[in-house]
Amino acid sequence: MRNIKASWLLVPALMVFSGATLAQKSTAEAAETKVEITWQDPKSYTDVRPSNESRKSFRNRVFKSLDEYFNKLAEALPEGQTLEVTVTDLDLAGEVWPTMRAGAFDIRIIDTVYIPRMEFSYQLKEGDKVVKSADVKIKEMAFMNRISRARSSDQFRYEKDMIKRWFDDEFEDTIAKN
Repeated sequence: MRNIKASWLLVPALMVFSGATLAQKSTAEAAETKVEITWQDPKSYTDVRPSNESRKSFRNRVFKSLDEYFNKLAEALPEGQTLEVTVTDLDLAGEVWPTMRAGAFDIRIIDTVYIPRMEFSYQLKEGDKVVKSADVKIKEMAFMNRISRARSSDQFRYEKDMIKRWFDDEFEDTIAKN
């Protein structure tokens, strides 16, 4: 019986230790982040509608995925440069259509007429100095005709391809110096 009690006491202690380790790791990862993204008034975005989950959960998943992708791209920026992005609109590829059967989920139809779009402003900074900035409106009209660089199973591959093309064009000279 003592062994059982001792093991029950050990579990919470391990959970506290492991939580501290995770918190430190998250802080360290945050220090390495080269992109700060603000999702401004996301409820007004053109289309960040889910087909089979809550709006809030889906929106958070979209934002997390695109945040991670922006950070991946920003690794190519020279040391000491950071990117601040304020997203003002997002229109995901496809359109969510309701199903007619009771209890069935809505579905997102991906077709050439429902192109991905995004509007944002950015500032590329080196320390406190703004190196480059702009208001940006991007869209990918031929999104279904391109060979995707992202994994074909990635739900947001069209948006990521669109962001990648913009990033490569916009920071070509900056990345070349790196």
